[in-house]
Amino acid sequence: MRQLRYVPYLVACVLAALSAWQLAAHPASTGWRWALAIFAGLAVLGTWDLLQRRSTLRRNYPLLAHFRYGLESIGPEIRQYFIQSDLEEVPFSREQRSLVYQRAKGVMDVVPFGTEHDVYGVDYEWINHSIVPAAIPTHDFRVVVGAGREDTTQPYSASVFNISAMSFGALSANAIRALNAGAKLGGFYHDTGEGSISPYHREAGGDLVWEIGSGYFGCRDENGHFSEERFAAAATDPQVRMVEVKLSQGAKPGHGGMLPAAKVSHEIAVTRGVLEGVDCISPARHAEFDTPVGLLEFVARLRRLSGGKPAGFKLAIGHPWEWFAIAKAMHETGLLPDFIVVDGAEGGTGAAPAEFVAHVGVPMHEGLMLVHNTLVGLGLRDKVRIGAAGKVTSAFDIARTLALGADWCNAGRGFMFALGCIQSLSCHTDRCPTGVATQDMQRWKHLDVADKSNRVFMFQQNTLHALRDLLCAAGLDGPEQLGPEHILRRVSPVEVRSLAALYRFLEPGELLHRIPEHAVFKAFWAAARPDNFAPPPAVAALRFSK
Repeated sequence: MRQLRYVPYLVACVLAALSAWQLAAHPASTGWRWALAIFAGLAVLGTWDLLQRRSTLRRNYPLLAHFRYGLESIGPEIRQYFIQSDLEEVPFSREQRSLVYQRAKGVMDVVPFGTEHDVYGVDYEWINHSIVPAAIPTHDFRVVVGAGREDTTQPYSASVFNISAMSFGALSANAIRALNAGAKLGGFYHDTGEGSISPYHREAGGDLVWEIGSGYFGCRDENGHFSEERFAAAATDPQVRMVEVKLSQGAKPGHGGMLPAAKVSHEIAVTRGVLEGVDCISPARHAEFDTPVGLLEFVARLRRLSGGKPAGFKLAIGHPWEWFAIAKAMHETGLLPDFIVVDGAEGGTGAAPAEFVAHVGVPMHEGLMLVHNTLVGLGLRDKVRIGAAGKVTSAFDIARTLALGADWCNAGRGFMFALGCIQSLSCHTDRCPTGVATQDMQRWKHLDVADKSNRVFMFQQNTLHALRDLLCAAGLDGPEQLGPEHILRRVSPVEVRSLAALYRFLEPGELLHRIPEHAVFKAFWAAARPDNFAPPPAVAALRFSK
């Protein structure tokens, strides 16, 4: 059944041969001459599809892929009907994917005739330009993580745009190879996802951030518990630059995860330390800690075991009091992570319940501002770096996210588009048509690593080039100068406000002296406890009242 996608090509070859045979027997026949021309043309096209290396879709679906391209070229309405008719919305717009494809291929991404956006529409956002633009010599914007700390002896200079967490298992071997090779070319990092460090992560030698999830894959003992020895053996590898504890991810926070048995190959089983051909479960919560202080102690433990590399955690913001409990624990114990990555509810995944994708978790911008504000209010913002992820595909997305408080951005789906992902929404079926999200070797072996790694590199580099151009136009000397005052939003047809005016930003140390006039802080800050994730008494009373 898996090879049915080759049937049209094989049929074309057979019919071309049959037509040639009949034409030889009836050389005066116009009909067989036309038949030969048509079927031979299709056979040649299919053969070219198989031999070329730039399009994995065409290599996996010779001839058939052209029908898909034809449908998409008709227009977004036809594509919506045939491909995504049962969805409430398209995960990424045609415009967003087109921008990524252009930058990944090094195609000039200019637009004729001016903007197609409704500049008078509510929620339209922009950055103002300066009459005296700046001149920035480089687009290689970086932030040092872990500097100035005695226990972090190997600080890391991270790019402001990196590859977000996507595991080997969710992605194919060649997809991982291409991502890491692209990261090596551009000097940015590749987050492993919670699926641990595979041999394919190591081949190109690109910088890795090792994500440790609740399954402790790659650093677990035979019973599934965290193993210090196995963690230290992998984390001290020079290719691992930082360690990240995953508390939750944006697409399905509080849910955990599962890699279906069909995708748990021998390689994945060995990489993760699990049983081959059995559903690989990521529990919804960690077993190594159950309090805010316990989390911080675990992060400090990983920093020590890794040889002093930056260690932090990733979370999607949910109950505010739980984040406040972590922040209070940081303040009271002095145990600080080197970084925190804020994942938004709009984050992607290979598979998640529809309700979780659409209605669970705080969107990235709101979660980012809460984390940033809390650290500023405690006087800790200069000691803890913040990364952010959630549908970041363009330079303006990066600029807006940095303006709201992040130090850097991560992207998942943008880099998947650079690999050739067409949003077929078949990640969970093991039948990804482009070889990106599958363990079927007959599919992923056609993903050309050399070509796709260059596209990953080009997408990241061209996006940072565009970020530099935005900063220069705004008269700024670097991304660290971006603030909420630089991003404007139309809030009604007749009113425009900066993000600084729309949102309440705390003053440095403000939480040390008083509870600010900010709804979420007024409701939950005072009652949050550094030794417990439990809800404040007032919230608990509401939960259990009739």
